[in-house]
Amino acid sequence: MGDRRGHNRLLASLDPEIRDRLGPHLRSAELKHGSVLFEPGQEVTAAHFPVGAVVSLLVVASDGRQVELATVGREGAVGVPALLDGSHAIWRALVQVPGAAFVLPLEILEREIERSPSFKEMLDRYFFALMSQVGQAVACNRLHPVEQRTARWLLLTHDRVGEDEFAATHQFLSEMLGVRRASVTEAAGVIQGRGLIEYHRGRMRIKDRAGLEEASCECYETVRSVYDRVLPWGSS
Repeated sequence: MGDRRGHNRLLASLDPEIRDRLGPHLRSAELKHGSVLFEPGQEVTAAHFPVGAVVSLLVVASDGRQVELATVGREGAVGVPALLDGSHAIWRALVQVPGAAFVLPLEILEREIERSPSFKEMLDRYFFALMSQVGQAVACNRLHPVEQRTARWLLLTHDRVGEDEFAATHQFLSEMLGVRRASVTEAAGVIQGRGLIEYHRGRMRIKDRAGLEEASCECYETVRSVYDRVLPWGSS
């Protein structure tokens, strides 16, 4: 498909006639860093299809602490799982990297699901990939050291942003991984010392993608392979 920046993988994978029907209902929006799209249990009225932004899906504890279960960027959509629960959110959706997204009313999605079995099948495949990412994150956070988890997070974010440089503070990363900031700072320092990344004033730049993949645990490749298998890039 050429340069994939500016495209959303889920939308690009749809049949052309479905994209044509959804097109008039899509509107562009700029998602700001730190903004919350919805909270657990909140009614969701629209799905967001990022093309530059990255959104974290978080489980929130009773004491207010939060841990990231998955990230959504240009490969998918935020809010689609709400269709399975009476249009109510399952997790908190927090914008981690600012950028553009397409917004589609959930009622339009519901209408297209009823009209098109192939569209429902596509959303089912996407939900399967998302749940695979959630399950892998839970296992990774429990079993693997912070350095590998940091590399995994950076790789997933790199995929979803589509750019080598993006906003990412140590504080934010520590919250997403559910560890102390000092642990993330140490892990990022090791990765930077190996020349894989460059970090300066809240900006992260990927310098050696292949080396970063070697530094990550197998969880990154597992997640990526699922998305590549069930949600190939379309031709748009």
